[in-house]
Amino acid sequence: MSKHSHMMTQPNPKRWKALALLCFANFLVMMDSAIIQVALPSIKDTLGYTEANLQWVMNAFLILFGGLLLLGGRLSDLFGHRRIFMWGVSILTVSSLFAGLAWNEVSLNVARAVQGAGSALIAPAALSIIMILFSADKKEMGKALAFWGLSGAAGGSLGIVLGGILTQLLSWRWTLLFYVPVGILVLILSPKLLQKGTKKKGKIDYAGAISVTASLIMIVYGIVTAERNGWQALSTILPLTIGAILFIIFILIQLFRKEPLMPLGILKTPNLAAGNVSLIFLSASWFPLIYFLILYLQQVLKFEPFMAAMGMLPAPILMAIFMVVLAERVMARIGMKVTMAIGFVLLGISGLLFSGNTVDGKYWSDVFIALLLAALGNALAYLPATTAAVSEVKSEESGLASGLYNTTYQVGSAVGLAMLVSIAAATAAASTEIPLIALNEGYQRAFFWGGVVAFVGAILAILFIRLPKQDRQTAQR
Repeated sequence: MSKHSHMMTQPNPKRWKALALLCFANFLVMMDSAIIQVALPSIKDTLGYTEANLQWVMNAFLILFGGLLLLGGRLSDLFGHRRIFMWGVSILTVSSLFAGLAWNEVSLNVARAVQGAGSALIAPAALSIIMILFSADKKEMGKALAFWGLSGAAGGSLGIVLGGILTQLLSWRWTLLFYVPVGILVLILSPKLLQKGTKKKGKIDYAGAISVTASLIMIVYGIVTAERNGWQALSTILPLTIGAILFIIFILIQLFRKEPLMPLGILKTPNLAAGNVSLIFLSASWFPLIYFLILYLQQVLKFEPFMAAMGMLPAPILMAIFMVVLAERVMARIGMKVTMAIGFVLLGISGLLFSGNTVDGKYWSDVFIALLLAALGNALAYLPATTAAVSEVKSEESGLASGLYNTTYQVGSAVGLAMLVSIAAATAAASTEIPLIALNEGYQRAFFWGGVVAFVGAILAILFIRLPKQDRQTAQR
């Protein structure tokens, strides 16, 4: 019996405890880009950032995180998932200490970039371990992926709340120093709960690694700077063009390498490509929706930062209920394709509802109901999209698939946010109304087009997601 088949028939007795640890790590990674948002004004005052330079507190993390995910996934395949996971946690912990003690702009930006690099090792390695731990039981895999999705969504939403609390009660520095004790805790528990992986035979495709990493860094850089500089600016067009050229070079390298960084045959895995495309549209709709909703609460309805954060708190709570209790059962009953399409449609409807909000909007009638619908839609779309992207992959390529999955999700978030921010800004600038109404008109337009993105995702899911065998059997009953 092969090692893989042995793994399939002997589930790890510690798998649920390991899942809790891995989901907690994913929660920390996703929270890292959110927890510091509320602290940005305080950071600006303390370290002397200009308004234009303040964006790099966020961008330094996002560029390295998005640029290194694919490489991080491949490294975990070659050197062992637990080893790369612990390397990532170690890097995140140490860099968080330096970030929390930062003395000027450069020191904080560099530390944030290193945080992104560490997170790019954690996310694909952690998901790879989950895929292997639960490979023996498709039903358990569905539950595990539901918890994984919940941990990421909760990290993004609760990060804003925790960031507000830490900044208000202690200091902005604790939004970063917070990662030091929890990182140490993860490092202590990892050897106890995670099996030691084996180093596989194989060489690192250095040319492929350099070209794809540089490509993704340039593409993410171009996208995140487009938000401020515009899509027609040279500072946007040049990195996007260079990134596209480097990506073409990467593909050519992969075609002729005996041991490529990303064997292109992985794209033939059932539903992997369609699942990743679905994740792009999902993140391009969901992430901007949350972003603009926070701004709507604070800038239009005039919520204080802490109250705005509390207004967002139902999002992770509802996600927890829908993702864990409902989504997996719905997918088991009506199949992956239909569940995903319904989720996208509900998310699209929520965007249209938010687009009707006025400057006199009320939280419970105008925000909460649409937020509930958005959380339900995201839960129903996310689980089948994730399942499609990773569940059919061979165990020896799980790290690569995880890196690809995380990369597409991050790129989708960045593209969606940059495009909708541009639309909102252009709409507000062209308005002849008073500033508050003009600002809200920009948000309305962004919510509308975010909903349209979700509807496109629903159409693509119907057209391109293939029914797995068990789904076909369900449909024939």
